[in-house]
Amino acid sequence: MRKKALIFTLFIAMSCFSQNKQILYNFTSIPQSMMTNPGSDVKYKWYFGVPLLSGISANVGSSGFSAYDLFADNGVDFNDKLRNVLFSTTKKDKVAVNEQIELFSGGFRIGPDEKKAYISFGMYQEFDMLSYMPKDIAVLAIDGNKDYLGKVFDLGDLNVKAEMLSVLHVGYHKNIKENLILGVRGKIYSSVFNATSTKNSGYIYTIPSTGNSVYEQVIYSDLQLNTSGIAQYDDENYTADVASDIRKKVVLGGNLGVGIDLGLTYYPQKNIQFTASAVDIGFINHTKEVEGLRYKGYYKFEGVKPNFLDPSQVSDAYQEFKDAIPLDTVYTKYTTWRPAKFNSSIQYSFGEDRSDEECDCQGFDSETVYKNAVGAQLFVMTTPRTPLVAFTTYYRRKISNGLQLKATYTLDSFSYTNIGLGLSSKLGPVNFYVLADNLLEYKDITKSNSFSFQLGLNVIFNDK
Repeated sequence: MRKKALIFTLFIAMSCFSQNKQILYNFTSIPQSMMTNPGSDVKYKWYFGVPLLSGISANVGSSGFSAYDLFADNGVDFNDKLRNVLFSTTKKDKVAVNEQIELFSGGFRIGPDEKKAYISFGMYQEFDMLSYMPKDIAVLAIDGNKDYLGKVFDLGDLNVKAEMLSVLHVGYHKNIKENLILGVRGKIYSSVFNATSTKNSGYIYTIPSTGNSVYEQVIYSDLQLNTSGIAQYDDENYTADVASDIRKKVVLGGNLGVGIDLGLTYYPQKNIQFTASAVDIGFINHTKEVEGLRYKGYYKFEGVKPNFLDPSQVSDAYQEFKDAIPLDTVYTKYTTWRPAKFNSSIQYSFGEDRSDEECDCQGFDSETVYKNAVGAQLFVMTTPRTPLVAFTTYYRRKISNGLQLKATYTLDSFSYTNIGLGLSSKLGPVNFYVLADNLLEYKDITKSNSFSFQLGLNVIFNDK
C-alpha cells in the first residue's frame, strides 16, 4: 500500500507545466511568434493557420529525476530505485508537462497606412499540470514515522494544480515610431476542468512520551483541494456524452476568465533590437460545477502508536482522529490566476543582404535585410512558489528567402545542456516550421530531464 501511495505521489510530481518557448520567441518568420510577444516585428500582408495543424506543441521537464531513474532495465530492484529517487530530490524539485493545440488563427494589416498596424486572432486549447515534489508526504508514504521520531513532517509540501482550457484571443500592434512597435492582446479563457491544491499547511510529528512504547503524536492539517468541471463525471446519474460536454466548454461554455498580453519591439539602432513581453496576465473565476475536499483540524494522541488509516487498529483513536480532522465537502467559488510569463531579449544583426523581397523577420525597414543575428533572451514564469527562470542565447541564420534556422542554448533548472534547433521554411505561400529542444538527449529520451517540440503549417502572403 505504501509503495502504491508513493508511486501515485511521484506521478503527481511528474505532472506540471513549463511554457518557455525560447526557440519560437522572436522567430518572426513564424506567425505563432506573436503569441509570445504581441509586439513582434512581423510584416506579413496577411496569414492564416491551417486549422488544428498550425500550432502543436508539448513541453516536458524534470529537475529531480528522469524516467530512466525509475524504469531502467539495469538489474536494480524497483524498490531501491524508488527510494533513491525519493531521497535524491527535495521539495523544490519540479517536473513539467504542457500541451497546446491551435484550433484556428489568422492576421491582417489594417488602417489608412496599412504597413503600420496589424490585427491577429485565434483560438487554442491548452492542458497544464503543476506540482512540486511533496518530499515529506512521500517519506511518510513509504517509511512511515517509526524511524523519524522528533521530525516534523510538513504537509504544506503538497502543491498541485491541473487544468484544461481554451483561449479565444484578439491582438493589435502598431508601429508607434519607425523604430518602435507596441502590441496588446486580449484573451477570454474558458476552463473545461480545474483541480487546485496550492495553499496547504500542516504538520505531523511523533515524540516519545513517558515510556519506550508510549508516544505523543500531533497532527495539524489545513489541506484543501478545489475542483471545477469534474464532479459531475463521478455522479452515477450523469448520462450526458462526455466528449460533447467538453466541446461545449471549449467554445466558451466553461468557467470564464479574462487576460491580457503586452509586448514591444524597439530598435535603438538599425541592427540592434530589444524586445519585451508580458503574457497571460489574467485569471479565471470558477463558479460552475464547483466541489472541494477539505481536511482541517488538530489532533493530539498519547499512547501506543496507532495507524490512523486502519480502522481495525485502536478503534477509539481512529474515530477520535476522524472526528478531530474530518473530511468535508465544500462548494465554495474560487479564483485561479494564470501563470504569467515575462520575456525580454536583445539581438545584434549583421551580414547585410540586399534583396528585392521584403523581409518578414528582421525589421527596422524593408530595404535592410540581415543574414545573421545573435541574441540573448530571459524568461520568467510565476509559480505558487519561486519563479521559474530560464536564460537563452541564440544564433539565427537566413539561408535563403524561404529558409531560416535558429539554434539555441538554454540554461534553466531542468538542464544545463539544453541545445535546441528551429527550422522555418516557406514554399510559395506555405510556411512549415518545426522546433525541437534538448537535442543532445534524443539518443535516449528516457534519460532526458527536459524536451519540447513545436510544429505547424501556415499560409502567408507578403507584399510583392
